[in-house]
Amino acid sequence: MKFSQDEALFDLLRMAVDDDCSPRFFTRKLNDEEWRSLRSMCHKQQISAVVYRAVSHLPAEQQPPSKLMFQWAVEAEIVKGHNGLLNAEASRLTQLFEAQGRKTAVLKGPANARLYPDPNMRQAGDIDLWVEGGRDSVIALLKQMGYQLFEKDLLSAHHVQLRPEGDVSVEIHYKPSSKNWSPFSSARLMRYLEEKIQNVERLPEGFNIPSMTFALAMQLSHIQHHFLMDGIGLKQIIDYFILLKHATEENRREINAKLSSLGLLRFAGALMWILERIFGLDASKMICSPNQKLGKKMLDEIFVGGNFGMYCKSSKSKHWAVLWLWRRYHIIRKFWFSPVEILGCELNYWFGFIKSIWIRIKFRRLSLWYLKNTK
Repeated sequence: MKFSQDEALFDLLRMAVDDDCSPRFFTRKLNDEEWRSLRSMCHKQQISAVVYRAVSHLPAEQQPPSKLMFQWAVEAEIVKGHNGLLNAEASRLTQLFEAQGRKTAVLKGPANARLYPDPNMRQAGDIDLWVEGGRDSVIALLKQMGYQLFEKDLLSAHHVQLRPEGDVSVEIHYKPSSKNWSPFSSARLMRYLEEKIQNVERLPEGFNIPSMTFALAMQLSHIQHHFLMDGIGLKQIIDYFILLKHATEENRREINAKLSSLGLLRFAGALMWILERIFGLDASKMICSPNQKLGKKMLDEIFVGGNFGMYCKSSKSKHWAVLWLWRRYHIIRKFWFSPVEILGCELNYWFGFIKSIWIRIKFRRLSLWYLKNTK
């Protein structure tokens, strides 16, 4: 069988998310070079531990060479250990804020990992912890609790980045999600999420999670935002497949009714096509009809850029003018995924540019990127 890296990866992903991890999904026999290429792709997409679950269940004659298998196993163990650290820290923070009388919820990360066939196979990033009370109240509480916050930690409109303690990075969210660029759909999205996040469930792991309908709406919005601005990887695609796998018909029906008003319909269609293409997601499990045209373009973007677009070569230039041109082009060329969002993004950018003209004149700099990165 002719080697196709994409198809081999898709087969292994289907196997990895199968509860029984059945080898029936993978009938190929790859050579050493093909396995190395495949593992490199997994690393780029931050799904090494996910795919290792499948690889470790293959018959011996189909597995990678022993040296590569050992390296892969070590990487999977590191991911497992980090998941344990995140769960422990999420539990500790939950108790800490509860002692202050605040409701909390883990928005992604550990909340998603628990739904995987093996909760330790998801490569964890940081902890996104929502704390009730709103921006001013949450920031005041953090200072009262002894957290040192600097001005640049407070720049985000929806979260505060805490100083890392050990190997765990934590974002404290005073809003349940980042906004859309369109002020109209953004207002509806925030109202919906603020209402839904009041319903939290306590897990045996010691932290709270929001409802499934909240997760489906918030994470779809989060994925769309990152795709339009930077890029996304297969890690986020797998997360959403896992959510849909555990969602009820009622959950899907509710989200379907909200997609258009929340500014997520076209992007959701592209995502559904990708989930059908990779995992064979049944139409009955989808939240809208798949959009093949947009889905193909989106999948191409995922393979080119890797996780959060970090491997896109065009973004590596050091010259601010090249970076600026690439950034504008990178965003505008995704217009048809969400026309209103892209228009809102560009209007917001140019409004901010005009407001900051006096700063550019003061420092005699056309680009503020240089100032931000030389302080």
